Amino acid sequence: MNKKIGFAAMAFCLFAGNIAFACTNFLITKGASKDGSTMITYAADSHTLYGELYYNRAAKYPAGTMIQVVDWDSGRPLVRIPQVAQTYTTVGNMNEWGLAIGETTYGGRSELEDTMPGIDYGSLIYISLQRSKNAREAIKCITELMSQYGYASSGESFSISDPDEVWILELIGKGAPVLDKKGKVDKRWKRGAVWVARRIPDGYISGHANHARITQFPQYKKGSYTSISSKQINEIFRPEVEVVYSEDVITFARLKGYYNGTDADFSFSDTYAPLDFSAARGCEARVYAAFLRCNKSMIKYEKYAMGYDLDTKSRMPLWIKPDAQLSVHDVMELMRDHYEGTPMDMTNDLGAGPFKCPYRWRPMNWSIDGKEYIHERATSTQQTGFSFVTQSRSWMPNPAKGILWFGVDDTYSTVYVPMYGCLNEVPECFKEGNGNMTTYSPTSAFWLFNQVTNFAYSRYCDMIVDIRKRQGELEHGFIKDVENFDKTLQSISDETKIRDNATQFSLRAARKTFDTWKDLSQYLLVKYIDGNVKKEKDGKFEESQYRKGQSVFPSQPLYRKEWYDMIIKDHGKVIAVPEGTKSSH
Repeated sequence: MNKKIGFAAMAFCLFAGNIAFACTNFLITKGASKDGSTMITYAADSHTLYGELYYNRAAKYPAGTMIQVVDWDSGRPLVRIPQVAQTYTTVGNMNEWGLAIGETTYGGRSELEDTMPGIDYGSLIYISLQRSKNAREAIKCITELMSQYGYASSGESFSISDPDEVWILELIGKGAPVLDKKGKVDKRWKRGAVWVARRIPDGYISGHANHARITQFPQYKKGSYTSISSKQINEIFRPEVEVVYSEDVITFARLKGYYNGTDADFSFSDTYAPLDFSAARGCEARVYAAFLRCNKSMIKYEKYAMGYDLDTKSRMPLWIKPDAQLSVHDVMELMRDHYEGTPMDMTNDLGAGPFKCPYRWRPMNWSIDGKEYIHERATSTQQTGFSFVTQSRSWMPNPAKGILWFGVDDTYSTVYVPMYGCLNEVPECFKEGNGNMTTYSPTSAFWLFNQVTNFAYSRYCDMIVDIRKRQGELEHGFIKDVENFDKTLQSISDETKIRDNATQFSLRAARKTFDTWKDLSQYLLVKYIDGNVKKEKDGKFEESQYRKGQSVFPSQPLYRKEWYDMIIKDHGKVIAVPEGTKSSH
């Protein structure tokens, strides 16, 4: 049957092409973790991003030094700003103090993206990591940089953690200047961004995935410092402060005509990134999936996550209390989700193919005979450049408070390798410049992991078992190794020796991972060549008793029944064997 097929021009937050990075973050407070560490996650999902580990070593700079800000997405030069006298070592999205920052782009109202040079969201992350010791310093640094130099990206949500606290910061630019009746810039308009930051209560977890999630928030009352505006930004270091927001976050919304209600009812998300089907199904659904894994009562938000109930009263909470405390491996597994166990399960429908591959090639939105459809957008996706889980531990000595568990490619099949936040150098397989998206490198972990996954997609349900086995062996081994190695670091008082030892530990872990994955890539090719599955015995492939090196006849597992049913429905009259005869192939 011929069908008219088209690609729907939906304003899907992840399905449209105007957002380069479509990412997922989960935030875990000390009281919600088994070992008392704070954790955040990040998956940098882009079809053009190369997976490598960014690195900047601590340095001192003479007065008058300037740095060129370059847009992280496009590489275009933006503004030049003064460098600080002292910067800190950063390994990926973590620094030597155990401060970590992740992000997801939500876009929001398109007219609010400032096209003038300023500082983009990626540069805000890496500049702030080099200049801040904790989450509150980072919030102050980010917001002051935007106020002084402008903001050059669309709406963003940031996850910010240190060894004691976890914060979510959401912001959006102000677009072109607002003019008054005389055609002059309205005095109420100031360049920069409007924003709100909230501390996640201890014992709770949060998440965001390309949609703004802060709704109503407590506002400053004279004499109370639980909530402050940017007017009192220097008060951010008061321990009782739990909310910080730009002084014009509401007045700007009124100026633009976005909001006319009371200050108390003001919702950041509903005003600057109005919720629609695409925001729920493509974005909030990923947060829902993680929340559901941690708290079964979240099932009540299923219709909301699927985009069927968008009443603002039905929105998921910003944070929840998990049924049980989470280990670092539990958090790694939160990043490995295809909506299993929900109606959106990507392993069960016919789109998964005969071997239950939970990935869908782009575009994600399409139409047949004028009816629009979507593919799901899960946390685990094939186009991930790199991802991480950070651990910030208050009990560890400086500079070993932070570990960045770093992986490249698809989160479901990556290996999270422990990278301490104080390294003197990064492993060769993760190093910047070791290959790129148009240049293959045989020593690059990104290309090696992509070799494995892209082969596995062809017979996924079988190969993923072998992949997950090796992954589990490595990760559980590294977790145990870190526990033991931390004891060694705690016995060292010299920070230089801590850095040296931590560097060697991380280099060894990366080398072990690379070597193991290289062996795995060869093993999978031999075992699954040409769609067959070689038989194994005692850890070796079975060979013919008559000829060495020749395998016994391989197994040839059937497709799943649903796939045969589809073949029969489509082509059964042609391929059916006539009754009374036999087929011999």
